[in-house]
Amino acid sequence: MKRITLAVLAASVLLAGCGMIKKDTAGGRLTGMQEAANPQVLLLGEVHDNAQGHKQRFADLKRRVDAGWRPAIAMEQFDHEDQELLDRALKGCLDAGCVIRVMEKKGWDWQQYYPVLQLAIDHALPVVAVNLSRANASKVVRDGIASSFDPKTVAEYRLAEPISADWRKAQEREIRMGHCDMLPEMMLPGMVNAQFARDIWMAKLIRDQQPRDVVLIAGNGHVRKDLGVPRWLNTIGSKLTVRSVGYVEDGAAKDQFDEVRKIPAQKRADPCAKFKK
Repeated sequence: MKRITLAVLAASVLLAGCGMIKKDTAGGRLTGMQEAANPQVLLLGEVHDNAQGHKQRFADLKRRVDAGWRPAIAMEQFDHEDQELLDRALKGCLDAGCVIRVMEKKGWDWQQYYPVLQLAIDHALPVVAVNLSRANASKVVRDGIASSFDPKTVAEYRLAEPISADWRKAQEREIRMGHCDMLPEMMLPGMVNAQFARDIWMAKLIRDQQPRDVVLIAGNGHVRKDLGVPRWLNTIGSKLTVRSVGYVEDGAAKDQFDEVRKIPAQKRADPCAKFKK
């Protein structure tokens, strides 16, 4: 009998040491070994129209939530100006389809985001709208990055100072490529500013969720370490543990993401055709 009791006690100590029976409810995460797998900020990228990438990313997220992680879910697909409406929809809706109908947000293939929203509803996870509306993006194009933020944010992110030349040129290069090198040169500075403003809003709203952990659902460009949200978090000296995962169809440079998930290329029409017209 004594031998059995000692064995049970040893097993309990082992489980506690492995972090399997302790939970940090404030952060919404398990501690110990589980905590190592779940950073405070997990950035999950996407190729917007790649269905297989969406499925793989959702499976990765669901495994973490099923294991007990309870992060807030920040989504590029909703404009931050619509957070109040989103909160009401999540409170009043029983399923993701209802939330999508209430938000009436066009321009996204909502079939791909339905599982993420349903996961949030099923586990009562907050959903945070983190994008910049078209109207405010146009204001940034016209008036500059700082025009989208209050003085405190301007100071924190040093938006009154010029952004480093290498960062701006790299972002210009990505926007040119995304528009098949057919974008008029005069439009580039404003579009770069709008992209920067989106990333800053995402970084700011992610920080606002602390001490709760956060998962960001956004395009690969936003979760890139060298250009996107992680770099803005570094700009303000954030001490959060951040992990960026790119879901990419082709190769990615080693400094772009902490982890790369290769996904099959989506069959699609020539994406440059609309610019050629």
